[in-house]
Amino acid sequence: MTVTLDWLGCATFRLTVDDLVIFLDAYIDRVPSAPPVGITAAEVDRADYILVGHSHFDHIAGAEIIAANTGAKVIGSNETARVLLESGVPDSQLLRAQGGEHFRLSDDVTVRVYPSLHSCIWSTAASVPDEVVLGDYGLTEDQRWPSPRTRPQPSSDDPPEIREMAEHLNSCIGSHDTGGALAYVIETPQGSIFYHDTSGYWTRVISDIRPDVALVAMAGRPNIDGEPIQGSLSQFVGRMASMLRPKQMILGHHDDWMPPRTQDMSSDEALAPVREELSRVDPRVSLINVGYMEGTRLLE
Repeated sequence: MTVTLDWLGCATFRLTVDDLVIFLDAYIDRVPSAPPVGITAAEVDRADYILVGHSHFDHIAGAEIIAANTGAKVIGSNETARVLLESGVPDSQLLRAQGGEHFRLSDDVTVRVYPSLHSCIWSTAASVPDEVVLGDYGLTEDQRWPSPRTRPQPSSDDPPEIREMAEHLNSCIGSHDTGGALAYVIETPQGSIFYHDTSGYWTRVISDIRPDVALVAMAGRPNIDGEPIQGSLSQFVGRMASMLRPKQMILGHHDDWMPPRTQDMSSDEALAPVREELSRVDPRVSLINVGYMEGTRLLE
């Protein structure tokens, strides 16, 4: 059995298990100023399943194109299903999940679904992996979201990069509601792969999962059991490693996927604090830094 992973930018990956093609999220088509990943959603000609972690545009957008062009089935929350139905994806291609489901993807491959948490996007976020951020603990929802969330409207007075970002946001499908973030464990005869697409977790949900490979999102202010981490992104990755205990870890959501709002944290230099934290927490975990479309072999 051959297991190959391609990073397609942001938190999107393509996992190929022999002839089975699984997309983990589908956001490939980014703002023109973002680094190209080497493929567009319209160019994807093979996909059997799309596993969507949550319903924000930078995760679900592109799923409607890939599903239409390939017939792939989409696994995701009820909100993910609602957004895709409105985008023209037939209900027969939608598999709804909220955590606890166990789907068979092929004779040899299954996926388990777990409830997860979205990062604290209402809170101050670190700009680099080793920046420690404190505060915003114990806030109620009205304190976290004092005003309604709306998509930005481009204005001729905005700088070009801001107009570009606003126009892109308004061209993407997606929801302000996460729909309930989900994590997945893909099980194969050669081992298992954990995937989530946003920096958050419920401790009691993931503490007993033991994948061979963990695909971990590193972006924003991590959410641990409903509260923002009092620490750094590097420490969040270290906590994930200490609970999951994978042999290998691969990061996602840490590239410059929407400049100027984001910045690149995927270079070896930027990841040095993460490697240091992993060596302190569990030196057995190997951090693999992948580039776009590299075809990394897993579970060998």
